[in-house]
Amino acid sequence: MKIKKTIAIRHEDKYKMERRAALAPRHVEILVEQGIDVLVESSAKRIFSDEEYSKAGAKVTKDISDASLIFGVKEMPLDYFEENKTYVFFSHTIKGQEYNMPLLQNMIDHKINLIEYEKIANEKGQRLIFFGHFAGLAGMINSLWSYGQRLEKLGFSNCFSSLKQSHKYSSLAEATAAIKSVGKFLKSKGLNPEVGPLIIGITGYGNVSKGAQEIADLLPSEEISPTELLQKSKENSFKLDRVYKVVFKEADLSTTIDENANFELQDYYNHPEKYKNQFEQYVPHISILMNCMYWDDRYPRIVTKDFLEKLYENEHRLKVIGDITCDPNGSIEATHIGATILDPVFVYNPKTRKPKKGFESEGLLIMSVEILPAELPRESSEAFGNILVNYVKQLAEADYTVSFDDLIIAPEFKRALILHNGIFTPDFEYMANFIK
Repeated sequence: MKIKKTIAIRHEDKYKMERRAALAPRHVEILVEQGIDVLVESSAKRIFSDEEYSKAGAKVTKDISDASLIFGVKEMPLDYFEENKTYVFFSHTIKGQEYNMPLLQNMIDHKINLIEYEKIANEKGQRLIFFGHFAGLAGMINSLWSYGQRLEKLGFSNCFSSLKQSHKYSSLAEATAAIKSVGKFLKSKGLNPEVGPLIIGITGYGNVSKGAQEIADLLPSEEISPTELLQKSKENSFKLDRVYKVVFKEADLSTTIDENANFELQDYYNHPEKYKNQFEQYVPHISILMNCMYWDDRYPRIVTKDFLEKLYENEHRLKVIGDITCDPNGSIEATHIGATILDPVFVYNPKTRKPKKGFESEGLLIMSVEILPAELPRESSEAFGNILVNYVKQLAEADYTVSFDDLIIAPEFKRALILHNGIFTPDFEYMANFIK
Protein backbone atom coordinates (compact mmCIF):
# COMPACT_ATOMS: atom_id res chain seq x y z
CA MET A 1 0.00 0.00 0.00
CA LYS A 2 1.09 3.61 -0.55
CA ILE A 3 2.16 5.17 2.75
CA LYS A 4 0.83 8.66 3.29
CA LYS A 5 3.54 11.10 4.28
CA THR A 6 1.51 14.01 5.56
CA ILE A 7 2.01 15.09 9.15
CA ALA A 8 0.29 17.74 11.21
CA ILE A 9 1.11 20.03 14.11
CA ARG A 10 -2.05 20.67 16.08
CA HIS A 11 -3.18 23.78 17.93
CA GLU A 12 -2.90 23.40 21.73
CA ASP A 13 -6.23 23.99 23.42
CA LYS A 14 -6.05 22.48 26.90
CA TYR A 15 -4.67 25.62 28.56
CA LYS A 16 -5.22 29.27 27.74
CA MET A 17 -1.51 30.05 28.10
CA GLU A 18 -0.18 26.95 26.34
CA ARG A 19 1.81 28.43 23.46
CA ARG A 20 4.28 25.62 22.76
CA ALA A 21 4.53 23.44 19.67
CA ALA A 22 6.15 20.05 19.23
CA LEU A 23 7.97 21.29 16.12
CA ALA A 24 9.11 24.83 15.32
CA PRO A 25 9.20 26.45 11.86
CA ARG A 26 12.88 25.62 11.39
CA HIS A 27 12.06 21.94 11.93
CA VAL A 28 9.30 22.21 9.34
CA GLU A 29 11.88 23.46 6.81
CA ILE A 30 13.92 20.30 7.39
CA LEU A 31 10.90 18.04 6.97
CA VAL A 32 9.71 19.75 3.79
CA GLU A 33 13.19 19.26 2.32
CA GLN A 34 12.82 15.57 3.19
CA GLY A 35 9.64 15.35 1.11
CA ILE A 36 7.19 15.45 4.01
CA ASP A 37 3.98 17.45 3.63
CA VAL A 38 3.36 19.44 6.80
CA LEU A 39 -0.01 20.76 7.87
CA VAL A 40 -0.10 23.27 10.72
CA GLU A 41 -3.38 23.96 12.48
CA SER A 42 -3.85 27.72 12.54
CA SER A 43 -3.36 29.33 15.96
CA ALA A 44 -3.49 32.93 17.09
CA LYS A 45 -1.77 32.24 20.42
CA ARG A 46 1.05 29.85 19.47
CA ILE A 47 4.48 31.40 20.04
CA PHE A 48 5.30 30.79 16.36
CA SER A 49 3.00 32.69 14.03
CA ASP A 50 1.10 31.12 11.14
CA GLU A 51 3.24 33.25 8.84
CA GLU A 52 6.46 31.73 10.25
CA TYR A 53 5.18 28.24 9.47
CA SER A 54 4.01 29.25 5.99
CA LYS A 55 7.44 30.68 5.18
CA ALA A 56 8.96 27.39 6.35
CA GLY A 57 6.92 25.50 3.77
CA ALA A 58 3.95 24.26 5.79
CA LYS A 59 0.32 24.54 4.77
CA VAL A 60 -1.45 26.47 7.53
CA THR A 61 -5.06 25.39 7.77
CA LYS A 62 -8.00 24.89 10.13
CA ASP A 63 -8.45 21.35 8.84
CA ILE A 64 -5.62 18.86 9.40
CA SER A 65 -7.69 15.75 8.69
CA ASP A 66 -5.51 14.79 5.72
CA ALA A 67 -2.62 14.02 8.05
CA SER A 68 -2.05 10.47 9.26
CA LEU A 69 0.55 11.46 11.88
CA ILE A 70 -0.39 14.22 14.32
CA PHE A 71 1.98 15.87 16.78
CA GLY A 72 0.79 17.74 19.84
CA VAL A 73 2.12 18.69 23.25
CA LYS A 74 -0.58 18.28 25.89
CA GLU A 75 -3.70 16.08 26.00
CA MET A 76 -6.00 16.14 23.01
CA PRO A 77 -9.77 16.50 23.44
CA LEU A 78 -12.19 13.60 23.70
CA ASP A 79 -13.54 12.53 20.30
CA TYR A 80 -10.61 14.25 18.58
CA PHE A 81 -9.22 10.99 17.25
CA GLU A 82 -9.70 9.28 13.91
CA GLU A 83 -9.33 5.55 13.38
CA ASN A 84 -5.95 4.11 12.41
CA LYS A 85 -4.10 7.40 12.69
CA THR A 86 -0.99 7.98 14.81
CA TYR A 87 -0.88 10.59 17.58
CA VAL A 88 2.21 11.72 19.49
CA PHE A 89 1.72 13.74 22.68
CA PHE A 90 1.89 13.77 26.47
CA SER A 91 -1.23 11.74 27.25
CA HIS A 92 -0.74 11.58 31.04
CA THR A 93 -2.25 8.10 31.20
CA ILE A 94 0.62 5.74 32.06
CA LYS A 95 0.11 6.01 35.83
CA GLY A 96 -3.63 5.50 35.51
CA GLN A 97 -4.42 9.18 36.01
CA GLU A 98 -8.14 8.96 36.74
CA TYR A 99 -9.04 12.23 35.02
CA ASN A 100 -7.64 10.92 31.73
CA MET A 101 -9.13 7.43 31.70
CA PRO A 102 -12.05 8.55 29.49
CA LEU A 103 -9.39 9.88 27.09
CA LEU A 104 -7.57 6.56 27.12
CA GLN A 105 -10.80 4.64 26.49
CA ASN A 106 -11.63 6.97 23.61
CA MET A 107 -8.27 6.31 21.99
CA ILE A 108 -8.80 2.57 22.33
CA ASP A 109 -12.27 2.85 20.81
CA HIS A 110 -10.87 4.72 17.82
CA LYS A 111 -8.11 2.13 17.28
CA ILE A 112 -5.38 4.72 17.13
CA ASN A 113 -1.61 4.44 17.49
CA LEU A 114 -0.47 6.38 20.57
CA ILE A 115 3.16 7.35 21.06
CA GLU A 116 3.84 8.83 24.50
CA TYR A 117 6.68 11.36 24.74
CA GLU A 118 7.24 10.47 28.37
CA LYS A 119 8.31 6.93 27.41
CA ILE A 120 10.67 7.80 24.56
CA ALA A 121 13.97 6.60 25.99
CA ASN A 122 17.21 4.85 25.16
CA GLU A 123 18.07 1.31 26.19
CA LYS A 124 19.15 2.53 29.63
CA GLY A 125 15.75 4.10 30.21
CA GLN A 126 17.04 7.67 29.88
CA ARG A 127 14.44 9.98 28.35
CA LEU A 128 15.37 11.55 25.03
CA ILE A 129 12.67 14.16 24.44
CA PHE A 130 11.51 16.30 27.32
CA PHE A 131 10.65 19.78 28.55
CA GLY A 132 11.99 19.18 32.07
CA HIS A 133 15.03 21.43 31.76
CA PHE A 134 12.77 24.35 30.88
CA ALA A 135 10.43 23.53 33.75
CA GLY A 136 13.45 23.95 36.01
CA LEU A 137 14.47 27.22 34.37
CA ALA A 138 11.00 28.77 34.52
CA GLY A 139 10.32 27.34 37.97
CA MET A 140 13.44 28.90 39.47
CA ILE A 141 12.76 32.25 37.80
CA ASN A 142 9.21 32.18 39.15
CA SER A 143 10.34 31.18 42.62
CA LEU A 144 12.86 34.01 42.88
CA TRP A 145 10.15 36.39 41.68
CA SER A 146 7.74 34.87 44.23
CA TYR A 147 10.32 35.26 46.98
CA GLY A 148 10.78 38.94 46.20
CA GLN A 149 7.05 39.61 46.02
CA ARG A 150 6.33 37.70 49.22
CA LEU A 151 8.99 39.64 51.16
CA GLU A 152 7.56 42.91 49.87
CA LYS A 153 4.09 41.92 51.11
CA LEU A 154 5.63 41.09 54.48
CA GLY A 155 7.16 44.57 54.63
CA PHE A 156 10.77 43.75 53.73
CA SER A 157 12.53 45.59 50.91
CA ASN A 158 14.69 43.28 48.81
CA CYS A 159 16.57 43.12 45.53
CA PHE A 160 14.41 40.28 44.16
CA SER A 161 11.25 42.40 44.02
CA SER A 162 12.36 43.79 40.63
CA LEU A 163 12.02 40.37 38.99
CA LYS A 164 9.03 39.28 36.90
CA GLN A 165 7.24 36.01 36.26
CA SER A 166 8.94 33.99 33.50
CA HIS A 167 6.33 34.50 30.79
CA LYS A 168 6.49 38.29 31.19
CA TYR A 169 10.00 38.35 29.78
CA SER A 170 10.28 38.46 25.99
CA SER A 171 12.88 35.69 26.02
CA LEU A 172 14.96 33.50 28.28
CA ALA A 173 17.91 35.79 27.54
CA GLU A 174 16.01 38.78 28.90
CA ALA A 175 15.08 36.83 32.04
CA THR A 176 18.63 35.70 32.70
CA ALA A 177 19.92 39.25 32.20
CA ALA A 178 17.48 40.47 34.86
CA ILE A 179 18.63 37.80 37.32
CA LYS A 180 22.29 38.60 36.65
CA SER A 181 21.50 42.23 37.42
CA VAL A 182 20.01 41.21 40.76
CA GLY A 183 23.12 39.10 41.35
CA LYS A 184 25.39 42.11 40.87
CA PHE A 185 23.37 44.10 43.40
CA LEU A 186 23.42 41.17 45.81
CA LYS A 187 27.18 40.82 45.57
CA SER A 188 27.85 44.51 46.18
CA LYS A 189 25.10 45.41 48.65
CA GLY A 190 24.12 42.09 50.22
CA LEU A 191 20.70 40.90 51.30
CA ASN A 192 18.48 42.81 53.68
CA PRO A 193 19.76 41.53 57.06
CA GLU A 194 16.19 41.35 58.30
CA VAL A 195 15.46 38.51 55.86
CA GLY A 196 18.84 37.02 54.95
CA PRO A 197 20.55 34.67 54.42
CA LEU A 198 19.04 33.13 51.30
CA ILE A 199 19.36 29.34 51.13
CA ILE A 200 17.90 27.54 48.12
CA GLY A 201 17.24 23.84 48.64
CA ILE A 202 16.77 21.73 45.49
CA THR A 203 15.45 18.17 45.57
CA GLY A 204 16.76 15.92 42.82
CA TYR A 205 19.58 16.08 40.30
CA GLY A 206 17.92 15.37 36.94
CA ASN A 207 16.95 17.66 34.08
CA VAL A 208 14.49 19.72 36.10
CA SER A 209 17.00 20.22 38.90
CA LYS A 210 19.73 21.16 36.44
CA GLY A 211 17.47 23.83 34.96
CA ALA A 212 16.72 25.27 38.39
CA GLN A 213 20.40 25.21 39.31
CA GLU A 214 21.33 26.95 36.06
CA ILE A 215 19.21 29.94 37.08
CA ALA A 216 20.36 29.89 40.71
CA ASP A 217 23.97 29.90 39.51
CA LEU A 218 23.40 33.23 37.73
CA LEU A 219 23.45 34.71 41.22
CA PRO A 220 26.61 34.80 43.34
CA SER A 221 26.05 31.29 44.64
CA GLU A 222 27.94 28.89 46.85
CA GLU A 223 26.99 25.22 46.87
CA ILE A 224 27.06 23.48 50.24
CA SER A 225 26.14 19.95 51.26
CA PRO A 226 23.12 19.09 53.44
CA THR A 227 25.52 18.39 56.31
CA GLU A 228 27.17 21.79 55.85
CA LEU A 229 23.73 23.40 55.84
CA LEU A 230 23.05 22.08 59.34
CA GLN A 231 26.50 23.00 60.56
CA LYS A 232 26.45 26.56 59.18
CA SER A 233 22.96 27.06 60.61
CA LYS A 234 24.21 25.96 64.00
CA GLU A 235 27.15 28.35 63.76
CA ASN A 236 25.10 31.11 62.11
CA SER A 237 27.99 31.58 59.71
CA PHE A 238 26.11 32.44 56.52
CA LYS A 239 27.01 35.59 54.57
CA LEU A 240 24.55 38.03 53.02
CA ASP A 241 26.42 38.74 49.76
CA ARG A 242 25.65 35.37 48.22
CA VAL A 243 23.05 32.66 47.77
CA TYR A 244 23.62 29.21 49.24
CA LYS A 245 22.54 26.27 47.10
CA VAL A 246 21.93 22.81 48.55
CA VAL A 247 21.09 19.81 46.34
CA PHE A 248 19.33 16.94 48.07
CA LYS A 249 19.52 13.36 46.78
CA GLU A 250 17.35 10.38 47.71
CA ALA A 251 19.56 9.44 50.66
CA ASP A 252 19.10 12.95 52.07
CA LEU A 253 15.33 12.72 51.80
CA SER A 254 14.71 9.25 53.17
CA THR A 255 16.27 6.74 55.53
CA THR A 256 15.53 3.14 56.40
CA ILE A 257 12.81 2.36 58.91
CA ASP A 258 15.09 -0.39 60.21
CA GLU A 259 17.79 1.52 62.09
CA ASN A 260 20.28 -1.31 61.51
CA ALA A 261 19.93 -1.19 57.71
CA ASN A 262 21.79 1.07 55.31
CA PHE A 263 20.27 3.21 52.58
CA GLU A 264 20.62 1.54 49.17
CA LEU A 265 19.36 3.44 46.15
CA GLN A 266 18.07 0.49 44.13
CA ASP A 267 16.41 -0.98 47.20
CA TYR A 268 14.76 2.41 47.80
CA TYR A 269 13.37 2.35 44.25
CA ASN A 270 12.20 -1.26 44.55
CA HIS A 271 10.93 -1.19 48.15
CA PRO A 272 10.07 2.40 49.15
CA GLU A 273 7.83 1.05 51.92
CA LYS A 274 11.01 0.20 53.85
CA TYR A 275 11.95 3.90 54.09
CA LYS A 276 10.78 6.99 55.99
CA ASN A 277 11.26 10.74 55.65
CA GLN A 278 14.41 12.33 57.08
CA PHE A 279 14.24 15.56 55.08
CA GLU A 280 12.37 17.43 57.80
CA GLN A 281 15.62 18.16 59.67
CA TYR A 282 16.76 20.39 56.79
CA VAL A 283 13.56 22.27 55.93
CA PRO A 284 13.66 24.89 58.73
CA HIS A 285 17.03 26.11 57.43
CA ILE A 286 15.90 26.58 53.79
CA SER A 287 14.51 29.88 52.44
CA ILE A 288 13.29 28.64 49.06
CA LEU A 289 12.59 24.94 48.55
CA MET A 290 12.60 23.82 44.91
CA ASN A 291 10.89 20.45 44.49
CA CYS A 292 12.37 19.05 41.29
CA MET A 293 12.22 15.27 41.55
CA TYR A 294 9.88 12.50 40.48
CA TRP A 295 7.50 11.20 43.11
CA ASP A 296 4.58 8.81 43.35
CA ASP A 297 2.55 7.68 46.32
CA ARG A 298 4.75 4.66 47.04
CA TYR A 299 7.44 6.95 48.42
CA PRO A 300 7.50 8.98 51.64
CA ARG A 301 6.24 12.53 51.21
CA ILE A 302 8.92 15.23 51.27
CA VAL A 303 6.88 17.81 53.21
CA THR A 304 3.64 16.90 54.98
CA LYS A 305 0.88 19.12 56.33
CA ASP A 306 1.54 17.80 59.82
CA PHE A 307 5.17 18.86 59.56
CA LEU A 308 4.29 22.34 58.30
CA GLU A 309 1.94 22.85 61.24
CA LYS A 310 4.80 22.05 63.65
CA LEU A 311 7.28 24.10 61.60
CA TYR A 312 5.18 27.24 61.92
CA GLU A 313 5.12 26.92 65.69
CA ASN A 314 8.90 27.44 65.77
CA GLU A 315 11.57 29.60 64.15
CA HIS A 316 12.36 28.78 60.54
CA ARG A 317 13.53 30.40 57.29
CA LEU A 318 11.09 28.84 54.82
CA LYS A 319 9.30 31.48 52.76
CA VAL A 320 8.61 29.87 49.38
CA ILE A 321 8.17 26.39 47.92
CA GLY A 322 8.60 26.17 44.16
CA ASP A 323 6.79 22.89 43.54
CA ILE A 324 7.89 22.09 40.00
CA THR A 325 6.88 18.45 40.41
CA CYS A 326 3.36 19.78 41.01
CA ASP A 327 1.57 16.65 42.19
CA PRO A 328 -1.62 17.78 43.96
CA ASN A 329 -1.59 16.38 47.53
CA GLY A 330 1.67 14.70 46.60
CA SER A 331 5.28 14.99 47.73
CA ILE A 332 4.51 18.54 48.91
CA GLU A 333 1.21 17.69 50.55
CA ALA A 334 0.12 21.32 50.81
CA THR A 335 0.14 21.68 47.01
CA HIS A 336 -3.60 21.26 46.52
CA ILE A 337 -3.70 22.16 42.85
CA GLY A 338 -1.63 22.59 39.71
CA ALA A 339 -1.80 26.39 39.34
CA THR A 340 -2.17 28.28 36.08
CA ILE A 341 0.32 30.70 34.55
CA LEU A 342 -2.12 33.55 35.12
CA ASP A 343 -2.76 32.53 38.74
CA PRO A 344 0.57 30.95 39.72
CA VAL A 345 0.83 31.19 43.52
CA PHE A 346 -1.10 30.73 46.73
CA VAL A 347 -0.39 31.04 50.43
CA TYR A 348 -0.97 27.91 52.49
CA ASN A 349 -1.88 28.46 56.14
CA PRO A 350 -0.43 25.55 58.17
CA LYS A 351 -2.75 26.29 61.10
CA THR A 352 -6.05 26.26 59.20
CA ARG A 353 -4.66 23.98 56.44
CA LYS A 354 -6.34 26.16 53.86
CA PRO A 355 -4.88 27.93 50.81
CA LYS A 356 -5.55 31.48 49.70
CA LYS A 357 -4.74 32.82 46.23
CA GLY A 358 -2.10 35.48 45.77
CA PHE A 359 0.91 36.69 47.77
CA GLU A 360 -0.79 37.88 50.94
CA SER A 361 -2.24 36.04 53.94
CA GLU A 362 -0.56 34.15 56.75
CA GLY A 363 1.56 31.11 56.00
CA LEU A 364 3.80 29.67 53.31
CA LEU A 365 3.87 30.80 49.68
CA ILE A 366 3.69 27.97 47.13
CA MET A 367 4.35 28.40 43.40
CA SER A 368 2.92 25.37 41.59
CA VAL A 369 2.39 26.23 37.92
CA GLU A 370 1.41 23.05 36.09
CA ILE A 371 2.87 23.88 32.66
CA LEU A 372 6.04 25.77 33.53
CA PRO A 373 7.87 25.15 30.19
CA ALA A 374 5.01 27.05 28.50
CA GLU A 375 6.35 30.19 30.19
CA LEU A 376 9.41 29.88 27.93
CA PRO A 377 7.52 28.69 24.84
CA ARG A 378 9.92 29.57 22.03
CA GLU A 379 13.09 28.19 23.57
CA SER A 380 11.44 25.08 25.01
CA SER A 381 9.68 24.23 21.72
CA GLU A 382 12.86 24.62 19.70
CA ALA A 383 14.88 22.44 22.07
CA PHE A 384 12.15 19.78 22.12
CA GLY A 385 11.85 19.76 18.32
CA ASN A 386 15.62 19.58 17.83
CA ILE A 387 15.44 15.95 18.95
CA LEU A 388 12.00 15.03 17.66
CA VAL A 389 12.64 16.19 14.08
CA ASN A 390 15.25 13.45 13.59
CA TYR A 391 12.57 10.75 13.86
CA VAL A 392 9.62 12.29 12.04
CA LYS A 393 10.33 11.01 8.50
CA GLN A 394 10.53 7.38 9.62
CA LEU A 395 7.42 7.75 11.76
CA ALA A 396 5.54 9.27 8.83
CA GLU A 397 6.57 6.54 6.41
CA ALA A 398 5.98 3.57 8.72
CA ASP A 399 3.25 1.04 7.94
CA TYR A 400 1.20 0.78 11.12
CA THR A 401 -1.14 -1.85 9.64
CA VAL A 402 1.45 -4.58 10.17
CA SER A 403 1.84 -6.48 13.43
CA PHE A 404 3.64 -4.86 16.33
CA ASP A 405 6.60 -7.20 15.87
CA ASP A 406 6.88 -6.25 12.20
CA LEU A 407 6.45 -2.51 12.72
CA ILE A 408 9.60 -0.67 11.68
CA ILE A 409 10.20 2.52 13.64
CA ALA A 410 13.12 3.63 15.79
CA PRO A 411 13.33 1.41 18.89
CA GLU A 412 13.22 4.49 21.13
CA PHE A 413 9.75 5.25 19.71
CA LYS A 414 8.60 1.66 19.48
CA ARG A 415 9.18 1.37 23.23
CA ALA A 416 6.95 4.43 23.63
CA LEU A 417 4.09 3.05 21.52
CA ILE A 418 1.32 2.51 24.09
CA LEU A 419 -1.49 1.64 21.68
CA HIS A 420 -1.04 -0.08 18.34
CA ASN A 421 -4.29 0.10 16.39
CA GLY A 422 -6.11 0.51 19.68
CA ILE A 423 -4.48 -2.45 21.43
CA PHE A 424 -2.02 -2.12 24.30
CA THR A 425 1.49 -3.11 23.27
CA PRO A 426 3.30 -5.68 25.49
CA ASP A 427 5.03 -3.20 27.80
CA PHE A 428 1.75 -1.39 28.48
CA GLU A 429 -0.72 -4.23 28.91
CA TYR A 430 -0.88 -3.33 32.61
CA MET A 431 -2.80 -0.20 31.63
CA ALA A 432 -5.85 -2.28 30.76
CA ASN A 433 -6.48 -2.55 34.49
CA PHE A 434 -6.93 1.21 34.71
CA ILE A 435 -10.06 1.26 32.60
CA LYS A 436 -11.84 -1.84 33.86
